[in-house]
Amino acid sequence: MDKYLEIKKMLEALEDKENSAAMSKYMRNMFDFYGIPTPKRKEAYSEFIKSEKKLKKIDWDFLDKCYEDDHREFQYLVYDYLLAMKRYVYFEDIPKIEIYITKKSWWDTTDFLCKVIGDIGIRDSRVKDLMIDWSKKDNIWIKRTAIEHQLCLKEKTDTELLEQIIVNCFGSDEFFINKAIGWALRDYSKTNPKWVKDFVNRYNDKMNNLSIKEASKYL
Repeated sequence: MDKYLEIKKMLEALEDKENSAAMSKYMRNMFDFYGIPTPKRKEAYSEFIKSEKKLKKIDWDFLDKCYEDDHREFQYLVYDYLLAMKRYVYFEDIPKIEIYITKKSWWDTTDFLCKVIGDIGIRDSRVKDLMIDWSKKDNIWIKRTAIEHQLCLKEKTDTELLEQIIVNCFGSDEFFINKAIGWALRDYSKTNPKWVKDFVNRYNDKMNNLSIKEASKYL
């Protein structure tokens, strides 16, 4: 059976209509859901992802089919798959990921797809210039990806790059951009609170209040 259809049959069997309505409402009724809780969803296709890892190659046709599906769980499968297979995702694949970021866009997919980009950035220096370019784009989800792509990198964070990207995004009145700026700084404050404190003090007059509030949470 086709891989996509096999997974679809598996997820349909786990459908919970009551939870589906609640999950859809939480996402402002923008997406349809099967209503499968995250642990149960991941468990359902864990063996499938294990078998895919043995192939050591991304099946982009399969992922495209998943992203076209109306149910949000399929978009979640895409980023779970890519994060599990990240060592086989390369700089040349970023245009494919960009399509996913700009399609059916919302924070729930962007905030995980950005981690795939971040992992490529550790291995390929070309990501740096690309993220600077993305930080100047009009699309808020592309900008948010640039801001967040170094989340959880801790000591591997390129602070010069983080600063340049955030500065490029100053002046926005978009909630999802200002929240992302604060979140990126808050995350790095766990590793280097002095750098974040100095950053906030230095750019205090240019930062949105939401960004300052989020960035200062652990300071």
